[in-house]
Amino acid sequence: MCVIFFAIEQRPETPLVLLANRDEFYERPTLTAAAWPDQPHIRGGRDLVSGGTWLGVTDGGRFAAVTNYRDPSSAKGTRSRGRLVSDFLLSDEPVAEYMAMIERSAGEYSGFNLIAGEIADGRVTAAWFSDRGERVEMLTPGIYGLSNSLLDTPWPKVTKGKAAFRRILENGADREAMFDLLADRDLADDADLPQTGIGYEREKALSAIFIETPVYGTRCSTVVTADRSGRLDLVERTFV
Repeated sequence: MCVIFFAIEQRPETPLVLLANRDEFYERPTLTAAAWPDQPHIRGGRDLVSGGTWLGVTDGGRFAAVTNYRDPSSAKGTRSRGRLVSDFLLSDEPVAEYMAMIERSAGEYSGFNLIAGEIADGRVTAAWFSDRGERVEMLTPGIYGLSNSLLDTPWPKVTKGKAAFRRILENGADREAMFDLLADRDLADDADLPQTGIGYEREKALSAIFIETPVYGTRCSTVVTADRSGRLDLVERTFV
C-alpha cells in the first residue's frame, strides 16, 4: 500500500477515518477484503504469496495498515511486511507493547511504515513506527498522511491528499468524496518530485495518489470508519 490518509478524533461521531490505496504488481495474487475464513473476527484483504495483509480491522476494534519505505539500495528483509499487520490483528497485545516488540525486530523486514491502533471506550489509541524512524510515535488527535517515506513527509500526493481530506471531513465526511480523493490520477510537477533513487520516469509515474502503469499500480482503494462503540466499517473497491 502506498498512500494512507487518516484522522484521529476529528469528528465527534467518527473517532477514526482512514483512507488508503494499495499499490502492487498486478500479477501478485490477492484476495479482496472480507472476513477471513480461518479468523472470522478479522476483515481485510489477503496476500496469497506471503499470507499477510496490507490493511485490516477486527470486530474488537483493532486496525492496522502498512506501507513500504522506498529505498532501492536497502537490503531485503527475511519476513513479509504484511505480517506486521496480520500479527497485530491476531494478537491482544496493547498497541504500545506490540509496537515496542516490532521496534526490536525491525531489521527482519524490508523498509516499512506501520500504523496500528485500537478503539476502546470511544477513544482511539494509535501508533506509527518505521524502521527508518527514530522511535515509536504514539499519535495524538489530528490528520495524518503517509506514503513511502516517514509519516507526514510532504511529498506532493501527501500534501495534496491531506488538504483534500481535511475539506472532506469539514463538509460531512462523505464516503464518495473520499473515494474520489483516492482516485486522483494527477501527476506531480517535475520540480516537486521526491528523489528516492528510482529515476525520473518512475518518480513521475508514482507521484499520483492513484497509480497506473503497465505492470504496477493501485489495486484497491479502502475507506475505514469507526463509531464510538468501536465498530469498524471497511469498504473496499478493487480495480485489478
